[in-house]
Amino acid sequence: MSSNDSLTKITQFTYDLPDEKIAKHPLENRDASKLLVFRNKTITDEKFTNCVQYIPENSLVIFNNTRVIHARIHLQKATGAHIEILCLEPFEPHNYEQSFAQIGECTWKCVVGNAKKWKNEPLQAIIHAESDIQFTATKGEATEDGFIVTFRWDSRHTFSEILELIGTIPIPPYLNRESEESDNDRYQTIYAEYNGSVAAPTAGLHFTPQVLETFPKKNIAIDKVTLHVGAGTFKPVKTEHFTDHVMHQEYCIVKKSLVENLLKHFPLITAVGTTSVRTLESLYWIGVKLCVNPQADITHLSQWEAYELPQDISVKDSLTAIITYMSTSKLQEITYYTQIMITPSYTFRLISSMFTNFHQPQSTLLLLIGAFVGDEWKGIYKHALENGYRFLSYGDSSLLFRN
Repeated sequence: MSSNDSLTKITQFTYDLPDEKIAKHPLENRDASKLLVFRNKTITDEKFTNCVQYIPENSLVIFNNTRVIHARIHLQKATGAHIEILCLEPFEPHNYEQSFAQIGECTWKCVVGNAKKWKNEPLQAIIHAESDIQFTATKGEATEDGFIVTFRWDSRHTFSEILELIGTIPIPPYLNRESEESDNDRYQTIYAEYNGSVAAPTAGLHFTPQVLETFPKKNIAIDKVTLHVGAGTFKPVKTEHFTDHVMHQEYCIVKKSLVENLLKHFPLITAVGTTSVRTLESLYWIGVKLCVNPQADITHLSQWEAYELPQDISVKDSLTAIITYMSTSKLQEITYYTQIMITPSYTFRLISSMFTNFHQPQSTLLLLIGAFVGDEWKGIYKHALENGYRFLSYGDSSLLFRN
């Protein structure tokens, strides 16, 4: 995409966020947060417990059922130097499920804190469980944003269990605090199911069983996608033009039954969080690729592909192409990496409304909001700042409807 336009300057997507507006801890009750509803260019202040009032009847609400893993591992060298390893995504085996089920050894792409102090010697630790477990981490080749790290341990525990024992929940860096016991529960949605994220899909943190029990009264259906949230979600845009930013990729899993559900309920689709938005909008373009070429590679959607593919294929045709592909291939789910970057020139295909928290200035998430509601985002954020809303991951919620 061209980056010589003043409209692509990231400074268009900044605002002053005082530190005291950032929620450092969650509220005592998940659904006690405030809800800003933006519909028909009008802002309504509401309680989250009443959110069902604003979701249209017969809608389909999509949640991201990824689970945050204890991805942050603190180790110490013999010299006393502290090394922090943040597990990003599996390298060998490449599949999330297989990697978490590994016994004895696996390899991950990781970000390493204090990496200059870690030469080539393996780092060792003893994990105190029912019997002591010897654990080692060996640093391999450098990657774009970190290193390949191989983990070994001498027990019959799976890697998933090892992480629970040695790792901590990787709360967002802007909270400027260490994770606490309460974060293990509160930095996780109540419907989290599949291990894989290093950050929570935070729009979902507000939902409680009591809120979800109100949905059937309006015939509101629920379904789920899986997108494993990467650390790149916190990566600020450092380039002058956001079109020069390299977008992170994230792993998605979509079931055939969900695609059929989308077809049935379209256009009344509400996404819970930007991660669900990314998964679903990417899904539409996966379908477009299949419409263009039934043999297309659908394992990856690159950063600007959505802007380069044909723009005139209907949602019905796209989703039908996916269902046909899955039926022919005898698949109950498809998996793909998405690198889609949703910017203000993007046209949304599947989503008519979304729940989302309030995002950092100059972030790719704020660009997505700008794409969804246009310049109205400025008035929405100004209202939130002036009316006591709490910002970022543990902050309050909004329900935005497309202009």
